[in-house]
Amino acid sequence: MSLRYALLALLRVGPLSGYELAKQFTQSVGHVWHAPDSQIYPELRKMEADGLVEAEEQARGERGTRRMYHVTDAGNQAFLDWMASPLEYQRVRDPAHLRAAYLESASPDAARAFFLRHIEQWEGELAQWEGEIRKIDLIDPPNPMLERRLKASPVDEHERIVAYKHFTYEGLVERAKGEIAWAQRGLALVDKLDPSE
Repeated sequence: MSLRYALLALLRVGPLSGYELAKQFTQSVGHVWHAPDSQIYPELRKMEADGLVEAEEQARGERGTRRMYHVTDAGNQAFLDWMASPLEYQRVRDPAHLRAAYLESASPDAARAFFLRHIEQWEGELAQWEGEIRKIDLIDPPNPMLERRLKASPVDEHERIVAYKHFTYEGLVERAKGEIAWAQRGLALVDKLDPSE
């Protein structure tokens, strides 16, 4: 259900076509909640059926049309109710840590390769999150979704919007650093357990 509220969060800033919404999702919310287009479009149809969004056909070019989605009052209230409700945590499904629990079944070289790949993956994540923080801080070109949110929000809300966005990415940076440190300890463990290999 979080996908629904992620989409509502984006549409509360202003109407978007399905294509624009999927693009904005990837550039912002998708950093913390992954969903491919194959999930986004069916969820939009369900949200429309549930009265949370309305779609308006607009001309596009000479013959084409596109559907622009708007949040309804019911959709806005559903989002606010979700924000006010306690978060229901789900059990973690973590393939990397599952595999690490059984690395005794792998060769030392395979274990090392696993940890090196984990470090590489999370170094990429770390670079991305630090890049997003720079965009929030307006050091790099600003985040387009954040710019859109700020333009659609009262000036007295800007500080709160930016602060919470920054705080979110700080958490992602810390997660990436933790995963890198964990994998580095894993490499040291492989060397300790199998020093000759």
